[in-house]
Amino acid sequence: MKKVAHLYSRPSIVRRDRADGCVLLESATPLQPSPGGVVEMLRGWAALDPEQMLVAQRGPDGTWWGKTYSQALAAADSIGQALHERGLSSERPLMVLSGNSVGHLLMTLGAMTAGIPVVPISVAYSLQSRDHARIKMIGELVRPGAVYAEDVEPFRPAVSALGGDPMLISAVGGPAEHSLDALLSTAPGREVADAGAQIADDTVAKILFTSGSTGMPKGVITTHGMLCANQQMMRQVWPFLTGERPVLVDWLPWSHTFGGNHNVNMVLANGGTLHIDDGRPTPGLLARSLANYRDVSPTLAFNVPSGWAQLVPALERDHDLAERFFDRIRLLFNAAAALPSTLRHRLKVLAREATGRDIPVTGSWGTTETAPAATTAHFDYTDARCIGVPLPGVTLKLVPADEDSYEIRVRGKLITPGYHRRPDLSDAAFDEEGFYCPGDAVSFADPADPNAGLLFRGRLAEDFKLSTGTFVRVGSLRTALLSAAPVLSDAVIVGENRGDVCALAWLNATEAGRVLGELPDTQGEVLYSAELAAYLAPILGELNASAGSASRIQRLLVMARPATLDAGEITDKGYVNQRRVLAQRAELVGLLYRDAPPGEVIVSSRKEGS
Repeated sequence: MKKVAHLYSRPSIVRRDRADGCVLLESATPLQPSPGGVVEMLRGWAALDPEQMLVAQRGPDGTWWGKTYSQALAAADSIGQALHERGLSSERPLMVLSGNSVGHLLMTLGAMTAGIPVVPISVAYSLQSRDHARIKMIGELVRPGAVYAEDVEPFRPAVSALGGDPMLISAVGGPAEHSLDALLSTAPGREVADAGAQIADDTVAKILFTSGSTGMPKGVITTHGMLCANQQMMRQVWPFLTGERPVLVDWLPWSHTFGGNHNVNMVLANGGTLHIDDGRPTPGLLARSLANYRDVSPTLAFNVPSGWAQLVPALERDHDLAERFFDRIRLLFNAAAALPSTLRHRLKVLAREATGRDIPVTGSWGTTETAPAATTAHFDYTDARCIGVPLPGVTLKLVPADEDSYEIRVRGKLITPGYHRRPDLSDAAFDEEGFYCPGDAVSFADPADPNAGLLFRGRLAEDFKLSTGTFVRVGSLRTALLSAAPVLSDAVIVGENRGDVCALAWLNATEAGRVLGELPDTQGEVLYSAELAAYLAPILGELNASAGSASRIQRLLVMARPATLDAGEITDKGYVNQRRVLAQRAELVGLLYRDAPPGEVIVSSRKEGS
């Protein structure tokens, strides 16, 4: 691949302070034109380099197979024509139930070619849920004209729950006349060509449902203009993308904006190749991901904090694998939540040891409603909470919240026009100046220098006050705890209207085994051992030593039972809904606040002599 001298562009941010206390931030670099639609990117690369591999996955025999850009374009035209003939339209979209696959991508591109919105649904809603309540709700809202499931059998209960008798399209097990092969054998006609010619910036590409980390999922209208503009924004701040085609080995689900919009479209926009990772950063599936990294060295690596928490220890244990993983890496990227500082440091050290060079470990901020990247840290920084600066074409409005923090609001071509069939939610999501209001808090890394970026301070919906009136920043405190105690995979912060802050947490089994030698015992709803308590109590003590009352975690319980999807405690991407967990586990919260805490409650203490 052609090497580009500069990995990233230097930020040039304009700051305007208003009389009402709000601060406006935007890039001095104007946004350049972008393609007119997602499929236009595919057509461009199919003409330029038709034999370049676009997407690959492992077959039943373990070998990689996939589709080139020219093959994918031909498939998209055939599928688009077939969907049109079967009555799908802008009002009767295509719903996709199964996970990432070559078939999933071809169906998505085919629908987009014909101007038909795609509605990718979290696989967990079909396969991990017992009541299929979210599937039912989404089906009633979008009224799909057809449903795609790669292999019908596992998805039959979910399809039955949809109601409305939508057409079933599949690669395996469905009606022969609506099989993926039948669609691929359809000759493209004038209908699909005419539909493609009418695609404009405001044409709906997807209805993408939010993860539900702070409430029930909402159908975010995602247009072709949003997706294409967002990729152009990132190309301008990461100029290496214009000369080095990205190679990804990626598991992130396409039902979410990170995997499905950010990553897939980055490959399409830059003529790269996406290897679908059939693993996942969980103890049971991590081995598959590691095997895929042994086969393919990526040039970019995207993950969420819980994913990095699983991958980093595995790479630390296997130097050969680490060398293979980091060999071509230009950028290590984290999103969805703040990366604990100790984990970021370990990742940087690993990269340096494996390659002899420094590899940026960076992050971004955005939401499903922002396509998704609104800010990115395309510069060197030290604070792991840094989410960077606004991308070209993005205007941020920072509204004073409390002390040194602001509520962040966004405006630009990347913003959704609203929520599908929910005008009430759409109106409430924007302020009087047309800025989208996601409900997140930020502060300046350096108040005197807007180019130093913003620090993520958490979600305002999660924050609370102690009985003393002191405000608790849940996101910042959670990140500090996970950074100080790598044996914890995630946590929820407790203490609303109480005198002290406590926490409920889950164990990172990989790290706990490494640090403690053996895992703690299960005692009902709690994991506990004297060794675990002896390890965590002084960590809490050190964390609390120089902190104010709103940042001191006095007591902690480690939970045995994972967060559950049906109860709304967690998304399938791994983000925990703080308030739902606390509501579902009120008895454990009660244990934390007993006057005489039971033995399984870990209490903050200081090491002797410290």
